[in-house]
Amino acid sequence: MATRIAILGAGFGGLELGTILSESLGRQVEVTLIDKADSFVFGFSKLDVMFGRTTLDAVRLPYARFAKPGVRLLREKVTVIDPVSRRVTTDAGTHDCDYLVVALGADYDLAATPGLAEAGNEFYSVPGANRLSEVLPRFSGGRAIVGVAAAPFKCPPAPSECRLMLHDFLVERGIRDRCEITLVMPLPSPVPPSPETSKALLEAFAERGIRFIPGRKFVSLDGPRRVVALDDATELPYDLFLGVPKHCPPAVVKACGMVEDGWIPVNVRTLETRFPNVYAVGDLASAGTPKAGVFAEAAAKAVASALVARIRGLGEGSPNSGKGSCYFEFGAGRIASVDIDFLSGPKPTGTFHPPTAELRAQKEQFGSSRRARWFGI
Repeated sequence: MATRIAILGAGFGGLELGTILSESLGRQVEVTLIDKADSFVFGFSKLDVMFGRTTLDAVRLPYARFAKPGVRLLREKVTVIDPVSRRVTTDAGTHDCDYLVVALGADYDLAATPGLAEAGNEFYSVPGANRLSEVLPRFSGGRAIVGVAAAPFKCPPAPSECRLMLHDFLVERGIRDRCEITLVMPLPSPVPPSPETSKALLEAFAERGIRFIPGRKFVSLDGPRRVVALDDATELPYDLFLGVPKHCPPAVVKACGMVEDGWIPVNVRTLETRFPNVYAVGDLASAGTPKAGVFAEAAAKAVASALVARIRGLGEGSPNSGKGSCYFEFGAGRIASVDIDFLSGPKPTGTFHPPTAELRAQKEQFGSSRRARWFGI
């Protein structure tokens, strides 16, 4: 009888895990991959949509193109997770499994920050970024603030990318001299694990006249007064606010008893939870790495290695490396990157690669290789 594996969530972690299991085990397993959406969008594509570099239709990758032997991808909404019995209930039925992998990602809690939904613009969700593609061309000048509501948050370099891309966007429109740009972030530096990366970003901000307020988060927006309040009681006036909302696990994950201290605790090397044969991968796991697709992918490889070893009776699999390379927009059409290792030493380390044309090609290859691998496009 084939081993039954259920994967909840078809993001970086779910797609890579399903692909590896298909490649390694084929029909030896019955893999059920469940996601409520009809398509996948790379996180970095949201900024391109937001600033009018592309359209949402152009970056959507339909799940109907994901076809792997031994894997069925179902478009269903998960309504109940029982990690003890490893039974998953969806709006279409129930699924029992031998191994359960929860990879549903992090949701955004706009209600946790008064005024954000009514008086600001969030750019981390796909709908939010798409909406801003219509809002930004109407901005004619004034004070633009990019703010982060709380840590941890997905893709730590993204707020810095947003600010540099906003600078370029305003320059191209000929209105940069009529604008002020400020970034408010709860982290002490743009990329704390890599001082070299942070230094380069701070220099880029200074060159462009962009203000950086570290170690602070925004706690509310007052739409009628057009001010944002920070956690030290400071108020900043704004004309355009671009926010990163507080992150939280999906409600169905909160309700299932797996969450502790905000997220699902796991063994950082194996991604195992405290429930037997239940794993958590990606943004909702406390895995000692950032909430970013490349680290979800690395975690998925570790889980896949463990499952293949167990099913074949080969002992233990390869542990989670905790390593990843992040590409990020550096302004003026340039791409930089940082290689970060979170688990090998006593503290995280990062190696910065200055922006070059070659790195833009590498970033494009990063996306195209996964499009081909997962969707055959």
